[in-house]
Amino acid sequence: MEENNVIRFASRMDQLPPYLFGMINKMKMDKRRNGDDVIDLGMGNPMDPTPDAVIEKLVEVAKDPKAHRYPESSGLPHLKQEIAKYYNRHYNINLDAEKETYFTIGSKEGISHLCLAIMGPGDSVLVPAPAFPIHIYAAVIAGANVMKIPIEPEDGFLDRIAHICESCYPSPRVLMLNYPHNPTGVVTDKNFFREIVKLAKRFNFMVINDFAYAKITYDGYVAPSFLEVEGAKDVGVEFGSFSKSYNMAGWRIGYCVGNEQIVSALGKIKGYFDYGIFSAIQVAGIIALRDCDETIPELCKVYETRRDVLCSGLQRLGWDIEKPKAGMFVWAKIPEPFAKMGAMEFAIQLMNKGNVAVAPGTGFSDEGEGYLRLALVENEERLRQAVRQMKKAMEQMTV
Repeated sequence: MEENNVIRFASRMDQLPPYLFGMINKMKMDKRRNGDDVIDLGMGNPMDPTPDAVIEKLVEVAKDPKAHRYPESSGLPHLKQEIAKYYNRHYNINLDAEKETYFTIGSKEGISHLCLAIMGPGDSVLVPAPAFPIHIYAAVIAGANVMKIPIEPEDGFLDRIAHICESCYPSPRVLMLNYPHNPTGVVTDKNFFREIVKLAKRFNFMVINDFAYAKITYDGYVAPSFLEVEGAKDVGVEFGSFSKSYNMAGWRIGYCVGNEQIVSALGKIKGYFDYGIFSAIQVAGIIALRDCDETIPELCKVYETRRDVLCSGLQRLGWDIEKPKAGMFVWAKIPEPFAKMGAMEFAIQLMNKGNVAVAPGTGFSDEGEGYLRLALVENEERLRQAVRQMKKAMEQMTV
């Protein structure tokens, strides 16, 4: 075949590996087309329904022709006011609804565009690793240099930040946080955020906290907002999502709150990319924030039960499992002797021999080697079946 010299791509494309979830989904769909019943624990894609009140409001507003026009790009005024009330009600934080809130087409999109607004070639970004891919590659796409730090606090996380800032010139421009953490489930407290704010002011870097799993918590743990800490709004912003708390993943609605200048920068660059979220979805979001607080504990109980079923099942197989206190995933260490296969090969074997889709830890950077991320999206019986099929698959593996 003759080489096409016309089609050429930007050099940044060379830095982007194939997207993990796309690869997993392709394998899963190929098997399903062949008639296999694949149990999907690979992607954090909620299967539970959105609250009825939210759906009913969407349908109502969607029938209004006025809702079909271009929407308020930063968020409808009532929606912006509602997120401010939500933060005041849940975290005792006062937000200027007009200047300190901005709605995005999911938190992933918002983080990606904010990275384009606040960083570029020559800048460095600190990212805890392993990491959700966009936390690394949004910075890569923006042309920045990514410096990874092991996520575990016992590895001296705060000291590592200080050391890097003292030894690098120019010092890092941004610290990317994600608590509760995806994929590992690591959680934190306000004291940690206080130390982060001190470091940010000392070394003059900005902070982005991805708070997508804010309300999915267990065993009495309550996840703090980064903005609860005094001085946090001076240095950073927080992204949130409707995807997990309200089972609205496909609706694509999230938000950015916090520092006025950073929020403004996000709005400026998004003005060149999109016209905001469909108005009917925004109005439905108002209902979620205002009227659906009571659905969140019920949802958490569902995930907590699934967590217990999956963790107990894997423990019976001899896996060393630590139950997460938050999030909708189990971060599972691959048991010996299978660890030497590598996370990707082990995940492929589970798919091929057990019809169970999982996310290999290496999809979240090299620091995830030796682990799998398993999503708690299937019901309890399907999770029990997944454990049985994983056991069967491991019995067939050659190591």
